[in-house]
Amino acid sequence: AETSGTFLSENFSADLIATHSEITHSAVTLFSVRHGRVVGSRSWILDRADVLEGESVIAAMISKIYSELDAPSEILVDEIPEDAEVIENWLTEKAGHRVSVAQPLRGDKLEVINTVKRNANQALIQYLSKRSNDSAVSGRALEEIANLLDLPELPLRIECFDISNIQGKHMVASMVVFEDGQIKKSDYRRFAIDDEAGFDDTRAMHHVLTRRLKRYLAERNVDNSEVSDLGGARPKFAYPPQLIVVDGGAPQVAAAARALAELGISDISICGLAKRLEEVWLPESKEPIIFPRHSEGLYLLQRIRDEAHRFAITFHRSKRSKVMLESLLDDIPKLGESRRTALLEKYGSVTAIRKASASDIAMIPGIGSNIAELIVTHLQSEAQTQGHINMETGEIT
Repeated sequence: AETSGTFLSENFSADLIATHSEITHSAVTLFSVRHGRVVGSRSWILDRADVLEGESVIAAMISKIYSELDAPSEILVDEIPEDAEVIENWLTEKAGHRVSVAQPLRGDKLEVINTVKRNANQALIQYLSKRSNDSAVSGRALEEIANLLDLPELPLRIECFDISNIQGKHMVASMVVFEDGQIKKSDYRRFAIDDEAGFDDTRAMHHVLTRRLKRYLAERNVDNSEVSDLGGARPKFAYPPQLIVVDGGAPQVAAAARALAELGISDISICGLAKRLEEVWLPESKEPIIFPRHSEGLYLLQRIRDEAHRFAITFHRSKRSKVMLESLLDDIPKLGESRRTALLEKYGSVTAIRKASASDIAMIPGIGSNIAELIVTHLQSEAQTQGHINMETGEIT
């Protein structure tokens, strides 16, 4: 567990409790501080379905912890429960001395409670990571998704699509795949989208789904055994998903449904997961599907959507970085198209080429030592004028 390096007075003794919650579970971490030193720490995982409606996680855990442990005079928490006065009275009566429950808002105590909260976060991440590989848990989540979305079969293969751009520029899309509720990175795909097409997110979603599903239609009848006998690789898009998830609400779902309809595909289900309220949308539905409060199915859909977003953002950053390098190389004299192409293929980003020496650059066919020195000199002068821009991401720092 991470412990706080904050100096606390030798007169300070208290228990510090903090929580971190996701849809299905919460982690609660306790630090016991006596005479200014952390003398013990412990974490609990709580299934949120076991928490009473209207009861906070911190209130539920205080009751659990101090039914087993003796309460000190002071308990510090990361959030005050609504029934704090009732809890204080119960603790005081049980302990035989006055017990206060408070939330630190500044100073050393706040720093320590933030450390406790980070430990709770790590405890929950570790638990959920192990749990995500549990086939029984994944099976229950898939059954719940199938039931609530009225799917004809379990969605054993789910593909999720996400669009990433900044003000319509450098647009990219990602496709991530989960099979049997588990990540299948070997089937992930990225789609570059031409900025000249002028797509917004909705039209881009239609475009990408059309590309992916056209590939499926072209490859679905390929004989994999024949391809294998000939030493070839299996087609990348030959397997259809039972469920396509798009990042977005009703407009994105409608665009995806239109792509399937135009290709004559009727045996693949679609839903959208909107970020704002985590609503699940179906085609032609006027109202979203409401999953239970701490649903395993909703948690799985969130994991899939968040993974698609992460994968799209990673691709988007690399594309922006390459575009920035292309722009920078255009300004360097004596660099024709073939030389720029060779540099782009070798380095791919401004950051990478700036780390290269002139001798390294000179080894690229067609460059030579004189042009390499010219490139290095130009990059150094450019760095002085662009010193406050992150050349990896394009962000102002």
